[in-house]
Amino acid sequence: MTVTDPVGALRGRRSRHESFLIYARFRYLKIACAAAVVSIVLYLVDSPYPSRYGGSWVGYTLGSAGAFLILWLMWFGYRKRSYLKNQGNLVAWLSAHVYLGLSLLVIATLHTGFHFGWNIHTLAYGLMCLVIASGGFGVFSYVRYPRLMTGNRLGIGMPEMLSRIASLNDQLRTAAMNVDDRTARLVERAVETTLLGGSFWRQLSVYYPNCATAAALAGISEIQANATPELAMAMRQVRVLLEDQGQLLTRARQDIQYKAMMDIWLYFHVPLSFALLAALLAHVIAVFYLW
Repeated sequence: MTVTDPVGALRGRRSRHESFLIYARFRYLKIACAAAVVSIVLYLVDSPYPSRYGGSWVGYTLGSAGAFLILWLMWFGYRKRSYLKNQGNLVAWLSAHVYLGLSLLVIATLHTGFHFGWNIHTLAYGLMCLVIASGGFGVFSYVRYPRLMTGNRLGIGMPEMLSRIASLNDQLRTAAMNVDDRTARLVERAVETTLLGGSFWRQLSVYYPNCATAAALAGISEIQANATPELAMAMRQVRVLLEDQGQLLTRARQDIQYKAMMDIWLYFHVPLSFALLAALLAHVIAVFYLW
């Protein structure tokens, strides 16, 4: 006999879908805050002459910790695909990536001793801030847009949307046989030129000024006003199908926009991360070999 535990099963489902922001009751947020507090305490305790700077023992300690964090965070980005096989590991590592990345802002700032200038050291710090900012936008995207995508899809995925659009195209071709030639041409153009995707800017803006479906709806409205009763009935059927197609196209384009918004931050985050790695290497070489 099998004994089921509904409470345990519910808890298991919740754990599988646990957000990376609250993973393990904010475990990595607590670790990040502790690291930031320890860094601040070390910074305040140390009083080198003439002022606090990155070359003191605390400066070297914080600098080493910051460099290790940068390398570890980039390693996560490289290894992320392997974590996809185990969602629990992925959520845990992503949570650590986010919160420890934020703690890096405190650690690295204290490492500088608030000394900035036109040099490779400040460049490395500036690139680090840009990487963290782009990562912050990534967190915002992955928290906001999946929820919007779910609401926009209304329970159906992109493949099903495309299948329904194809089915409507077939119905429109059949319905167009009962209307006048001008309307039939509008419908045929709407069927043959279904605009989805396109350039990255078009995906982001959801701007389709040459949408044939919208043009067909506008054209039918003009023709229908002067149509005979029999033709008007056939055109009403075509109009209903075009409206359904237009709604599906709007939802599909919106879905593509949300996906593009989730991807755009990577076009900045990844190149900036490699630029930061190069600047960090130059910073270390300059400190240990040129000074």
